[in-house]
Order: sequence, then structure tokens, then C-alpha cells
Amino acid sequence: MAPKKAKRRQAAEGGSSNVFSMFEQSQIQEYKEAFTVIDQNRDGIISKDDLRDTFAAMGSLNVKNEELEAMVKEANGPINFTVFLTMFGEKLKGADPEDVIIAAFKVLDPEGKGTIKKEFLQELLTTQCDRFSPEEMKNFFTAFPPDVAGNVDYKSVCYVITHGEEKDQE
Repeated sequence: MAPKKAKRRQAAEGGSSNVFSMFEQSQIQEYKEAFTVIDQNRDGIISKDDLRDTFAAMGSLNVKNEELEAMVKEANGPINFTVFLTMFGEKLKGADPEDVIIAAFKVLDPEGKGTIKKEFLQELLTTQCDRFSPEEMKNFFTAFPPDVAGNVDYKSVCYVITHGEEKDQE
């Protein structure tokens, strides 16, 4: 009888409370690897000191204490792996589905080529809505380099936005 009550309670609360069911096994493994990298002292909890050490390992030595505290405070308590995974799940929950994002890009691609000119995309991202900084544009084009003709494959961009990782190259 207890399992039935638990299922009813989950349904009433809006689904499974198991954060691991939100992700594919390969995604969980990638998040586990990231967690392990960030958990510098290997105590199973990401602390402000772990974040500071992770930033330092990436070459960013001037991270303010307030910024680190704000990051840690995003969680309701100590950040163990389950909390870490839950935080990512909550962030991804707000993202539009891949097909919706692709449809938005298709408006900018009337010929249906699956690409957008780098210059046009850069102009849009630096002049509209939440404007990208020059550094953000550099990072964007590092992650999504244009082809030799200067086109950006927006389907790859959409995949990474919705899945958080690049497609495996076959």
C-alpha cells in the first residue's frame, strides 16, 4: 500500500521527485564528472572555497567573495551531487524545446539552409534584447565557429542550448 500512496503523492505534486529521471544516463555521468572537478577538496559538497579553487584553476583569480557567496546561496543548503543535479534541472526546465528554438532561427533563414551568416547573427546578438558583449561573442564563435563561407549552423546551437552538450560526431 505504501508505494501506491507515494505514487499518488508524486502525481499530486506534479510528477516524480527523482531528479535523476529528468536526465539521460550519459547526461548524469557528465554532470557527475563536472561535480567532481568543481568539488576540489573531494568532500562531496561544493563550497565557496571549491568554487574559488575551480575559478583559479581556469585562470580567473579575481572572483569576488560576494559572487561566490551568491552562487552557493542559489541552493537551499549544502550542494551535494543531488542538489547540483536539481539546480541544473531547474535551470534547463525554463528552456524552450529544441523545435521551438529551431523554428525561431528558421525565421532568420528563409531559404531553409540551416545556417545564418556570422555577420548577421553577430549584429542581432549585439544590438537586440539581451545584448551580447564582445567577450560573449568571442566565446559564442569559439563554441560555434562559422564554416569557410561564414555561416553558423544554428541547429547545432539549438542542440547545445537544449541538451547542454555537443552532438557526437559520427
